[in-house]
Amino acid sequence: MVERVDQTRRNFLRGRRLSTTGAIRLPWLKSEQHLLDSCNRCGDCITACTENIIVIGAGGFPEVKFDRGECTFCQQCVQSCRLPLFTDLEHDPAWQLDIKIKEKCLAFNRVYCQSCQDSCEPQAISFSYLSSSIPQPVISQEDCNACGACISVCPQAAIELTMPQAEPGKAMARCK
Repeated sequence: MVERVDQTRRNFLRGRRLSTTGAIRLPWLKSEQHLLDSCNRCGDCITACTENIIVIGAGGFPEVKFDRGECTFCQQCVQSCRLPLFTDLEHDPAWQLDIKIKEKCLAFNRVYCQSCQDSCEPQAISFSYLSSSIPQPVISQEDCNACGACISVCPQAAIELTMPQAEPGKAMARCK
């Protein structure tokens, strides 16, 4: 059995603060805590990722970086793992992520841009004329599969997928 390492204590001694929460982990994980307790950090999932979006994150644990590309849900990361870290691939969604378009979005700043919509295969991002002559992005949480295709193509890095966190006064769309 792998002994759990307290990363916060280790990083305190290195003079830096580590927050393992907030990182987007692999798809279909049972839970982040289960990953932190059970993952042996072998790197097989990183090597298996055909899109090269899985990287070594804080503490040596794998995390997904959508600014490098999108997840195609090929399941190679899951199949390469020798540990029981994952849920049922057929019936469970890959992620439960929050999606947010930040204020630095070009459309919010009256510059025509629809690159996120063009890259969104499930058509979860659409544009409509709300209060300006430039169409504004609208996210359909029912259609978003959290693949991250919209993130790497955004010229302003204005789209953010994050692990769900309750923030008072902030409304975010939840991707399935």
